[in-house]
Amino acid sequence: MKIVVGLGNPGRQYLETRHNVGWRVVDRLADRAGWGGGRERDAARVAWGRYRGLDLELVKPLTFMNESGLAVRKVLARERAPLEDLLVVCDDFALPFGRLRLREAGSAGGHNGLRSIIGELGSQHFARLRVGIGEPRAGAVDHVLARFSAAEQADLEGLVDAAADAGEDWAREGVNRAATRWNAWQLHPPEPATASAATDASTGSSQAPRPDGSPGSAGAPGPTDGTIGPDGIRRTRTGWRKLLPGQDQ
Repeated sequence: MKIVVGLGNPGRQYLETRHNVGWRVVDRLADRAGWGGGRERDAARVAWGRYRGLDLELVKPLTFMNESGLAVRKVLARERAPLEDLLVVCDDFALPFGRLRLREAGSAGGHNGLRSIIGELGSQHFARLRVGIGEPRAGAVDHVLARFSAAEQADLEGLVDAAADAGEDWAREGVNRAATRWNAWQLHPPEPATASAATDASTGSSQAPRPDGSPGSAGAPGPTDGTIGPDGIRRTRTGWRKLLPGQDQ
């Protein structure tokens, strides 16, 4: 049984806040599996079953964030699950909005929910998926308990979907393979350079003018069968060539 815990605060006033993005990810997985709202058990709302070949349990602690460890300890004890079968999904304001970071272990990093879980389990050795909510402009507490901006709301569904995919990949493939895939993921990847721009950048080419002032090309001169001008330059349809002394006139 793989256990995915999404962190958040109970109460309607917190549902749409940045701090509850872990709940959103778990809800998205439950929606995909068709499990509905689940049931309350041991200080958490839980849903479980078999989903696309996975034995999966989804957990939303109903304690406040700084006591999340109580529910996590109880669910692990009930299922007799080892720590390697646990993934905790939480918000992270040290990550830009729209980025994900999956790790197999680590410190709380200032997150009260992770700190509570580490304290209750007596170990840092469990996987965690951090979802970037952007750096606070003022106080950290005000930031995490605020709602997403209008611009962020437009991208939030895509971010939650990606985090749910990352959680599913963790359950299927393990933390290392899932981290390799999702830690490099970007909500809005930079647009690739056009073929012509890439060619110019790699060759350093430019459109240099010809000696007569007409637009030129950095490519090789064309055939040398044009008329020779008074300046000793033979011009053709595709290029020019200055004849050196002793060359065929």
